Amino acid sequence: MVLLAFSAFSVGGQRAQAAPMSSPALAPTGEVVARASGCSGRPARTVRFSTGELRVYRSHRYACAITIAKRPGVRRAMSVSLQPRGGRAVVDEGRYTRKAGPVTVHALNRCVRATGTIAGVERSTGWILC
Repeated sequence: MVLLAFSAFSVGGQRAQAAPMSSPALAPTGEVVARASGCSGRPARTVRFSTGELRVYRSHRYACAITIAKRPGVRRAMSVSLQPRGGRAVVDEGRYTRKAGPVTVHALNRCVRATGTIAGVERSTGWILC
């Protein structure tokens, strides 16, 4: 995370420039990273594969999944699905440049299974969060 410090005064007739500052105390937490991806909750599982990764997040009552491309920019077939045990899968699929998802399911006291696909390469978590 980069913060900019601004000065309201001018030096020698010229406006002062913003200086980047970073602080380890301001490092992103799991909650911040989750919000940046579109999912709420804490990271529960990450499955990496050659074309990207599948991320699963868990909050008290819900599970959320997202598939993120390793090299964003090119449109390619991507999908993410999340299925609670005993329920129907929620799927987001299409041709995306960076990510598919987020998809969210109610998962209080239920196992879930997430599957992510990028450019024909598919990975699954199996049943997790049981």
